[in-house]
Amino acid sequence: MADTVHNPDQYMYDFKQIVGQGRKKIGLLVGAGAPVGINVSEGEGYSPLIPDVAGLTGIVRGKLSPVHGRCFDQIVGGAGRLNIENVLSRIRSFVEVLGNNEVYGLDSEAYRGFEEEVCEKIKEVVSVGLPENDTAYSDLVSWINGISRDYAVEVFTTNYDLLVEEALERVKSPYFDGFSGARCPFFDSSAVASNDLPSRWTRLWKLHGSINWEQNGKGEVIRGAGASKGTMVYPSHLKYDQTQSAPFSSLFDRLKNFVLEKDSVLIVIGFSFADAHISAKLDECMAGNPSSAVIALQFKKLEEEKFAVELGKRRPNMSVYCNDGAVINGVQAEWRLGELPSRGWEVFRDEYWDNGKFVLGDFVKFSRFLANTGGGKAVSLKLVEDNDKGDIDEN
Repeated sequence: MADTVHNPDQYMYDFKQIVGQGRKKIGLLVGAGAPVGINVSEGEGYSPLIPDVAGLTGIVRGKLSPVHGRCFDQIVGGAGRLNIENVLSRIRSFVEVLGNNEVYGLDSEAYRGFEEEVCEKIKEVVSVGLPENDTAYSDLVSWINGISRDYAVEVFTTNYDLLVEEALERVKSPYFDGFSGARCPFFDSSAVASNDLPSRWTRLWKLHGSINWEQNGKGEVIRGAGASKGTMVYPSHLKYDQTQSAPFSSLFDRLKNFVLEKDSVLIVIGFSFADAHISAKLDECMAGNPSSAVIALQFKKLEEEKFAVELGKRRPNMSVYCNDGAVINGVQAEWRLGELPSRGWEVFRDEYWDNGKFVLGDFVKFSRFLANTGGGKAVSLKLVEDNDKGDIDEN
């Protein structure tokens, strides 16, 4: 018996149909890996718009005061690996348990100040704007606006930055993020639950909060200048507990309800599935709604995407597309080009296939694929199939 393989052309033909039409309920889950793919270096080398976890760790360490920097190094040495999430988890643990006792020369109150500085530096790093030229976020918005839709696109993101908002506002594309009002916009959980705005309004759900959220004098979360650090779910062991309170609980309920809707399609990009509080929610919802589909576009190889692969093997309504292979219908196998799904399909292959590898796990290439599909630049599949000579005409 021949080894099982997956033909990327076959699955991308179906995927292109899904994202190129406006009849499906489509959601995007955008993780921290998305802006890493955008290079803002003005010379040689690579400089991501926002760094990955390892890059964030190094930058935050470099910004700390001397006292906190020395303590940071001692914690990292004890933890055995350089990871901002591990460090912040330990700092918060010390805040909770030390009291007047000291570890690495700091007591509980001193660690509270340490925690505040780390969170402040994280916020500084992610408080960047989009470059003036077009980016992957521009392509994403081009796709959103380029198709007449029966249902609004829903963008779920774990990122704190304002990059999606900026891209939408540049082209004056309306969106709803759960807040209502002008002077001090307040979070309206009932509007999030009902989700009954016009379909041309993009829904933007920031699962871990945003740099422009803050708390008012009553402890309520409002959208403003983002002066308070308490309105973002920072990376640590407390993420799950923090997402159980308002407004985060309403946003996670919206994610749950979306995946539970009939024939919904959630496309995941830039997300490792290492966040257990999100992966568990998706697992639960896919089990409860077999008609839903989750398509995870992963940047790395199968062996390096263990969290996504494990979930994909458990849930047949989740497809995991990695650099070198995929998990489809619960079956893990390598990619292998095969029979073309339509005449002239080779024209589209370069959008997702490069040098023997599947490349849509790169947010830049993924967004360009979407723009070329629904942003007014698409090549007609019908023309490809009907043209006996294989010539391609532009729309």
